[in-house]
Parts: sequence; C-alpha cells; structure tokens
Amino acid sequence: MSHRILRSPDHRRMPWKNGRGETIEVAVHPEGAGLADFGWRVSMAGVTKDGDFSVFSGIDRTLAVLTGAGIALQVQGQGLHRLTPRSEPLAFPADVPSAARLIDGPITDLNVMTRRGAFRHRLAAPDASPAPSPAPDWRLWLATDHATLEFAGETLALAPHDAVLCDGPEAALPLTPAPDLWLVEIFRA
Repeated sequence: MSHRILRSPDHRRMPWKNGRGETIEVAVHPEGAGLADFGWRVSMAGVTKDGDFSVFSGIDRTLAVLTGAGIALQVQGQGLHRLTPRSEPLAFPADVPSAARLIDGPITDLNVMTRRGAFRHRLAAPDASPAPSPAPDWRLWLATDHATLEFAGETLALAPHDAVLCDGPEAALPLTPAPDLWLVEIFRA
C-alpha cells in the first residue's frame, strides 16, 4: 500500500474502554488490532458529559478538539489544560489518570495514541507548518469538512471525517498545510 482513502462510513465504531461513550476508529496498526494490542491508533470521540478518560498502559496520547466549545482536561502530573478547536493539541501519557470537564456542551475530539517504545507520533492542526523532522513511516490526513488533497500527482476528494493514509515512500513526500485537514505523522521508535 502506498496511499488509500479511509471513508467515514467505513470507520469502526466501538465503545470506549471505560464504557462511557463511543469511539470512531479512523485507523489502527496493525489493521484490525484491538485496544490491548495496537501499535498506533487514530480515533475520534463525541464527549457529551464530564468524566474520566480511559487509561491505556504504556501508551502516549495526543488530543485535539475538533468541534464544540472545548474541555478543561486535568492530567495527573501535568495540571489543568483548556483545549478548544483553536488550541494546540495536547500530548500526555495515557496511563495516568485524566479527567475532562466540558466547557459549554458536547465536543468531538481527535485522539492519536502510540505504544511507547515502539512508535511515536505528531499531530498538527490544519494551519500548522510542517515541523522539521525525519520522514514519518505513516502519514494520515483527516478532513474536518469537505476537502481536497493534492497528493502524488492526484487530487483526492474527501468528505467530512474521511482520511487518507500513506505509508512507505509516499509518507515521506513533501507537503504543505491544507485547510480542513489535520495531519498525523507516525514514526517507528
């Protein structure tokens, strides 16, 4: 595989690990992996009430707010963080207690998780400039609205919450920021 479109209706829906909501899994590695054995995972969740985050042993996580007013996220050892659709994504260990309080109603979040010691990741907002770094092993673009992505000489049309996943040499192609497209980069550790 070099690149493929992951259509929103095909994303896997599953209950949160703590059973308090539903996750929409956009991509996981290895493909078909469960919550206990994934190497990396990109998902979205609708948060409708205050509460604790699920704990994932040995996992690093980055969270961004896609829609809604935002959340106040208390992460043990890191203090209180206010996340809104305009704030930078927040990286924190997924194996420490964390609790969210909604700022003003429900939100949708974007969640990237990697198994510590095996993979690492970077999550960038649509208007962020690419960070200088080694070429990733995978790149995933997630559309928050209807969008097009010019990639490898091809124009890809995306609906809201569709994604494009690239691996191999295509994951290393140069890119520019694109409106309405979040960028996830995954690296082997």
